[in-house]
Amino acid sequence: MLDREFIILQDAFRRLIRRNARTNTQKMIMKTHPADLAALFRSFTDTERQTVFKLISDRTYKAEFLTELDQSILVDILRDSAPKDIAELLKEMAPDDQADLLAQIPEDLSKEVLSLMSSTDSEDLEELMMYDPDTAGGIMVPLPFKMHEQDTVQDAINAIHEQKDAEMAFYIYVVDDNDRLTGIISLRQLLMVSPKTILQNIMIKRLVTVHPETDQEEVARIISRYNFLALPVVDREHRLLGIVTVDDIIDVIREEATEDFLQMAGVGKDREILLKTPVEAARIRFPWLFATFIGGLIVSGIVISFHQLLNRFVILAAFMPIIAGMGGNVGSQSSTIIVRGLATGRINFQQIFKVLIGQIIIGFLLGIAFGILLTLFSNIFYRATENILLIGSVIGVSLCCELIIAAMLGTLVPMLLQRINVDPAVATSPIVTTSLDITGILVYFSIASLLLL
Repeated sequence: MLDREFIILQDAFRRLIRRNARTNTQKMIMKTHPADLAALFRSFTDTERQTVFKLISDRTYKAEFLTELDQSILVDILRDSAPKDIAELLKEMAPDDQADLLAQIPEDLSKEVLSLMSSTDSEDLEELMMYDPDTAGGIMVPLPFKMHEQDTVQDAINAIHEQKDAEMAFYIYVVDDNDRLTGIISLRQLLMVSPKTILQNIMIKRLVTVHPETDQEEVARIISRYNFLALPVVDREHRLLGIVTVDDIIDVIREEATEDFLQMAGVGKDREILLKTPVEAARIRFPWLFATFIGGLIVSGIVISFHQLLNRFVILAAFMPIIAGMGGNVGSQSSTIIVRGLATGRINFQQIFKVLIGQIIIGFLLGIAFGILLTLFSNIFYRATENILLIGSVIGVSLCCELIIAAMLGTLVPMLLQRINVDPAVATSPIVTTSLDITGILVYFSIASLLLL
């Protein structure tokens, strides 16, 4: 939805709510896509949210709308709902969406809802909820459409007609007598052969599968790499447990990318930080900023230790920000490229020396270019300063060295972090930024001391 359309729709809902126009509000709700209504709820007040939610009369629409809501809003909306009403809504959802909703609401309410469901449904749901929500088991749809390997194509077509609600019936999953997955057939492939053909004779036997405990990021990488619409989840005996569908993976990619960006920016990993109160947001950001604060204290200590040098050559202080700033930017560029390469599988630890040499060359070339420019600038604009030629050389050489170090750190840190099983997206930014602040000033004053004193 375009920004202009969003604002118009938001204003229309608010006018109808103020006028208490219940019938017109209900008509407006049914004309709005559930995902768009969920987006509107982010800008609504608590009263407006409760008013609109109570006016959603269609149960299927309401169930789809709930699956699109942010967690904090969902919890607020369902806080006053009767467990019986929630149980009825769950009937309209896919099993993976049911598990997601129950995992987000308070535990006591979740137990009450489960107690109101049939024993079979509640057992299946509880089994699904046992998996970590960030794994293949946590996002899979159980009980996918499957056929026995000795069935015919006509049997499969008839079964599809009988199971109209099958989740993502783009593939036929073929199993043996022990329910082990032995092959996959696409619907297109099914329609291109004789109805009497045995499934075992046309199925794809070279399978790509994941286990329930496989991290959702790895599942996303596999689906993205092979362009699958769904990915089967199997246990250790290769029995088919469920499938992860591409629509869920799109959500995973968006959530993981958002989480990584937030952590790289040093604001935690809560994807709903914009919905937090100022106090909560400040508490989340404090630890990350504290690390930067400590780094700043170390830098100030280095500057103080070179006070005699600064007393004699005050002009050096004018170039401290550009040395630190340029180093930080080059480090951030290199680390972002490496983190992205690691995430997409284009770079691995075995390539560390090749990648490192490449980044060092880049840092050297940038350092030479900007070092010369900075030397020329200092000589032209500060030519009246005593020893400006030597000082200009110090500034240029320092910048060149800092950019080389920045490229090295930006490359090594994320690769080493991944090697020791630490998420590079989380830890790279604070480590690289703080390290470059310290090394930049240290290198700058060390070179100045060596050449000027």
